[in-house]
Amino acid sequence: MPPDASINFDFYVDRARRAENAGIAFAFIADSAYVTPKSAPHFLNRFEPISLLSALAALTSKIGLVGTMSSSYSEPYNVARQFASLDLISGGRAGWNVVTSSIEGTGKNYGRPHPDHAQRYAIAEEHLDVVQGLWDSWDDDALVRDRATGQFFDPDKLHRLDHRGRFFSVEGPLNIRRSPQGQPVIFQAGSSDDGIAFAGRCADAVFSNGSTFDEARVFYRRVKAAAAAAGRDPDHVKVFPGIGPIVGETQEDADGKYRQVRDLLSPREALAYLSHFFQQHDFSVYPLDGPFPDIGDLGNDGFQSTTDNIKRLARERKLTLREVAYEVSTRRSNIGTSEAFIGTPDRVADEMIRWVDEGAADGFMLGLPVTGFGLDDFVDRVLPVLTARGYFDPARRGATLRDHLGLPYKESRYAHDAQVAAI
Repeated sequence: MPPDASINFDFYVDRARRAENAGIAFAFIADSAYVTPKSAPHFLNRFEPISLLSALAALTSKIGLVGTMSSSYSEPYNVARQFASLDLISGGRAGWNVVTSSIEGTGKNYGRPHPDHAQRYAIAEEHLDVVQGLWDSWDDDALVRDRATGQFFDPDKLHRLDHRGRFFSVEGPLNIRRSPQGQPVIFQAGSSDDGIAFAGRCADAVFSNGSTFDEARVFYRRVKAAAAAAGRDPDHVKVFPGIGPIVGETQEDADGKYRQVRDLLSPREALAYLSHFFQQHDFSVYPLDGPFPDIGDLGNDGFQSTTDNIKRLARERKLTLREVAYEVSTRRSNIGTSEAFIGTPDRVADEMIRWVDEGAADGFMLGLPVTGFGLDDFVDRVLPVLTARGYFDPARRGATLRDHLGLPYKESRYAHDAQVAAI
């Protein structure tokens, strides 16, 4: 892994192509719009997602391309254009990870106050509704391009949105047609009550950070129940826990690889990563080998579920600040991902299968260290085990990201009206 990996385009191309050739469904690019000198190094210097994914779209042909964009600090019309363009450029492989921007300092870069937790989700829901309305500006067959008559489009199949809401006023229509998958796939990662309710109403796929199997299964059931309560098919809201498998020939080999990852981090870097979830709180003022400090409700207005989980586990397991910082930053044990994902190929595959079979996951988000140096280990050692057991089949992938994830084509909100008119 090159030292400038976060800004090394060739590295991204190599990883995307390696994942694509292995049959992995999508590549995901995270983002944030606020850093401080104490931020983790890969936060301080990295690409903006849409630019990077658009470039990757030209150099890949199958893998989905999912990028993060904040609903709190973007305009719906711009977001609709950017992701619609990516979806067309890629042939229907785009996905939008809708985030509400948990870090309070983000507002300082946009000249506006940072909304509180509840308001951010209210903004997100209206923002997404506007974006999806704009994506439906054109019916699938609106652009007739009839040379004989000189007709470019059917005006009855172009829809102006005319949205007037609490946070946004957008006329439309969008100047980009619908994509081969109808609309980009909507991803969401909030695990709070507001986040789960939002996911149930609006998301196609949900990232989770389930600390243990039991917690992941509870989250899975809550998301599916939220989808059902919103009148949706729960099977059309996929849940992907984030895991960071470390694979070795033996358990001792895998544990040794984990220690190598851990030893790459200095205490300062581990604390910097931890602070990202707590509004850039300066943890260096506390004794490193003392108990995890009592910081009250810090984090509740940001990464609420994550910070609640960190504080609870630190308290229950009586962890020191050093132990918490390293467990969070290296995704070890019950704070980042289950220890069962650190081991032999069979052990890692066994645990993945258990989570799927017993209702804790529909699939998985592979994070660090897989995305760094561990991708080859996972592809070469774990995927063959999953394939042999019938849990992974690249041949089932389709042409679009919705096909990859087993999601239906996204019909236009105007499709039913058109069908009724045709009758």
